[in-house]
Amino acid sequence: MGDPNPSAPPLRCVVFTMDVPRDVLSRFRAEFPGIRFIVPGERRGPDERGMILEEAPAADDLAAADGVIGWRLEPEMLEAAPKLRWLHVGGAGVERYDLGAIAARGIVMTNASGVSAPNMAEHALGMMIALTRRFPTLMRAQAARRWRDTDTHREVGELLGQTVLVVGVGDIGQEVARRAAAFGMRVHGVRRRGDAPPPEGFARVFSTTELAEALAGADHVVVTLPHTPQTRGLFDPEAFAAMKPGAMIYNVGRGPVIDTAALVAALESGHVGGAGLDVTDPEPLPEDSLLWEMENVLITAHTSGATPRYWDRQEALVAETIRRIQQGERPPTLVDLAAGY
Repeated sequence: MGDPNPSAPPLRCVVFTMDVPRDVLSRFRAEFPGIRFIVPGERRGPDERGMILEEAPAADDLAAADGVIGWRLEPEMLEAAPKLRWLHVGGAGVERYDLGAIAARGIVMTNASGVSAPNMAEHALGMMIALTRRFPTLMRAQAARRWRDTDTHREVGELLGQTVLVVGVGDIGQEVARRAAAFGMRVHGVRRRGDAPPPEGFARVFSTTELAEALAGADHVVVTLPHTPQTRGLFDPEAFAAMKPGAMIYNVGRGPVIDTAALVAALESGHVGGAGLDVTDPEPLPEDSLLWEMENVLITAHTSGATPRYWDRQEALVAETIRRIQQGERPPTLVDLAAGY
């Protein structure tokens, strides 16, 4: 899995490959004076928001780095960093990285799991409310200056008493469960192991082998899964056929988890009542995709992770991760390189 080596020397040089607020960088330097923090764009100074913007790291910086924090680590960067033993990625997904090469080097990889969980859960619930209350249809009617009352009264639903199935019981899934419970919904989940005790807020948790059974009882399905070889195309024609007629699906995880053609077919047939898609396969969604024109589809263009509080939570997570690595302890968001998340 890439656990830290308790006997490893402390971190001495950490390179950022992402934009970072100047104030956050200053606080890192104050708390960890023994670490040299390098932000390649720092020589240009911060922008009007106080952000130091990312630049490609120099070869000397990578050669000295035993830690990297950011959104990218291309193969040539990995090769140029022989001392690297810790990589912290800016988001939760790690599918863009060469996990095999990272594992072979014995590099500890951590991610930002949980940093965007609250806002992503709000986004999922927002899509759920919007489709249940027919907001997309009503907004089209507003744009056409049409008072659409009678039809809408027959079409709307409510969340109270309905069952939501959260496929992926991680940080995001647990935040979804808390918010769904506040709306009076029954919460079920799906994860690799269904025999472990369900987290707080979940009435029942199924294993991935029980997906069809779980789908059959759900009015709403929220997908929060990462993209791995095991999750790719998980929602295929058989999975959609297993869903309760008229149930709705929402994806704030990764687009390839859902077979797009199968989703379109399920929506066209009316078996699936609606879809809220923050992520799609492919991205960006092609202009000729049928999904754009469907009244029961809400597309939000991979924005659920956006939050003004990103660095509030990211700063706290990175600081705690560094503290634990310096003490030879397990970091809080260690990535399982074999599992891919």
